[in-house]
Amino acid sequence: MKVSDFNYELPEKLIAQVPIKNRDESRLMVLDRKLEKIEHKVFKDIIDYLEPGDCLVRNNTKVIPARLYGKKETGANVEFLLLNNIEGDIWESIVRPGNKLHIGTKVIFGDGILEAEILDIMPGGTRKVKFNYNGIFNEILDQIGLMPLPPYIHETLKEKDRYQTVYAKFEGSAAAPTAGLHFTNELLDKIKEKGVEIANVTLHVGIGTFRPVKEDEVEKHDMHTEHFYIKNEDAEKINNAKRKGKRVIAVGTTSCRVLESIADENGLVKETEGDTKIFIYPGYKFKCLDALITNFHLPQSTLLMLVSALAGREFILKAYNEAVKEKYRFFSFGDAMFIM
Repeated sequence: MKVSDFNYELPEKLIAQVPIKNRDESRLMVLDRKLEKIEHKVFKDIIDYLEPGDCLVRNNTKVIPARLYGKKETGANVEFLLLNNIEGDIWESIVRPGNKLHIGTKVIFGDGILEAEILDIMPGGTRKVKFNYNGIFNEILDQIGLMPLPPYIHETLKEKDRYQTVYAKFEGSAAAPTAGLHFTNELLDKIKEKGVEIANVTLHVGIGTFRPVKEDEVEKHDMHTEHFYIKNEDAEKINNAKRKGKRVIAVGTTSCRVLESIADENGLVKETEGDTKIFIYPGYKFKCLDALITNFHLPQSTLLMLVSALAGREFILKAYNEAVKEKYRFFSFGDAMFIM
């Protein structure tokens, strides 16, 4: 299977640079897989497609303001992007300029409230970095860090919380699970009142989610690894829906990856913590997932391959071309799709 089979033409002006004013008023494209039918709605209409007993599974990870700008002791400017917490105050980071940040180099951030030392050069050129500070690390990040927006967003984000879901809880992501950005607390309350169960998983989204596929053949791509966990109470909500013949609906590809990583042959899940590098592309047989709420993804990306596995490549590309024609907004701050 060729990576080029997952290409489509996207005018740059359709890449959303800022979030819309009201989260739940983004557009919603509804794809009926059985009928191969496409509808155009507003996101808050999602409630009309949810049924009592369905289980909505969302990712409650929280993005940390992981982009830091500092200075070497020489005064030279440097940039860090925190990728993952190795242990304690030691992190894996992308650093720029990489050729100037050798082992032993020290960097100062925020007029000295945070200091870093390069401990090691890791595979791929990232750095193992130890931070020194007084106080609470996450509070310091909130004070001096910036949200690590995707590379295709060039506008400054005025409100940090717009790159967080309203239910974000556990800090650890370098990117937001963007399908969840459309939900408001009010909409979630209405969904619960309708009798839909809401379950949580936690998958910390890595910057690898933006990594392009460099192989020509899909099967040769090496998928990035992300850490996740799901608690017993949430696993039981998912299993109850399965046993009753109701749908398990993932909010976003990250929730989908957790479900499909841990489900048994009957689609049932259990409390688990671990790492996943599951790669879902056409030919994959879904075990747990019945429907998916997602955004519009980059051409030739692993996420476009995932939704193609669920809805069929030709139907997805037809929907994407219609979205371009109808001037939907694409990517992280863009509009949504419900595949059912």
